[in-house]
Amino acid sequence: MLTKAYSSLVLAVDVLVALIKFVLILLESLFRLVFPVEQKSIKNEVILVTGAGQGIGRELAFQLHSLGAKLVLWDMDGAKCEQVAKEIKSLGGTAAAFCCDVTDRQKVLELAKQAKEQVGPVTILINNAGIMPCKPLEKHSEQDIRKNFDVNIISHFWMLEAFLPDMRALGRGHVVALSSMAGICGLPNLVPYCGAKFAVRGMMEALREELRQDPKKPEIHLTTIYPFIVGTGLVHKPKIRFPTLLGIVSPKTAASSIILAMRRNQHEMTIPRALFHMNNVTRMLPQKFSEVMRDLIDSGCDSHE
Repeated sequence: MLTKAYSSLVLAVDVLVALIKFVLILLESLFRLVFPVEQKSIKNEVILVTGAGQGIGRELAFQLHSLGAKLVLWDMDGAKCEQVAKEIKSLGGTAAAFCCDVTDRQKVLELAKQAKEQVGPVTILINNAGIMPCKPLEKHSEQDIRKNFDVNIISHFWMLEAFLPDMRALGRGHVVALSSMAGICGLPNLVPYCGAKFAVRGMMEALREELRQDPKKPEIHLTTIYPFIVGTGLVHKPKIRFPTLLGIVSPKTAASSIILAMRRNQHEMTIPRALFHMNNVTRMLPQKFSEVMRDLIDSGCDSHE
């Protein structure tokens, strides 16, 4: 009888504490709408960017350099990656370029060691590399589907294997993963891509919980980014009905948004930002409402090779 009463008392206290925390979190969130979190300094941080030879990766490299970061740049196209590093060095920055296929686990682990020797332990990892085949599911070959998952999600595990241990040892770090709006809502002509980008979201959410429950409490932050359409050339046939709401974002603008989210330690951010809230509201309503909204917005990408 006493045991049951004690258990009930513990439960009541836990519920009360949770309610108090809910209220405090709500008040803090409202406060941050007016007074955003101060952006952290990344001066002298060693930041690795994958897919750094062009598009968002290239823009990230230059903007991160302007903030005083030391850069490790990876790309499948070694020449483009080397050119970015060369330009950053000419500006007085620190940048080491590596030609790397991020789907090759052994290569990732080998180059991670080289990067550490040349520049130092990576404290911020930005998994930006990706591919985006746009065609109906039946037109994807087995090779298409396997490559899509290897590049867009499996490679993240090899990158984490290579760099997360050093972050744990240091007790701090930051991992930024690029998912996509296709990782939040399903889109036609992007079935395998959606599957991989949804997986990025799940991986990051689960990893955040592991780190949160780690007894050592390492100060390792995770940020997941969900862009809609960025003008990198991946989408050859964009379909946009409302350019003001869902226009094509420049790589420069996308990079600035990613860096802002990272420097504020945000967990998640869509580009444009309003899309995340639109999706959350829509998900609470009946499925048919979502379908009507999709038909109205009528945006995405048409099939292309």
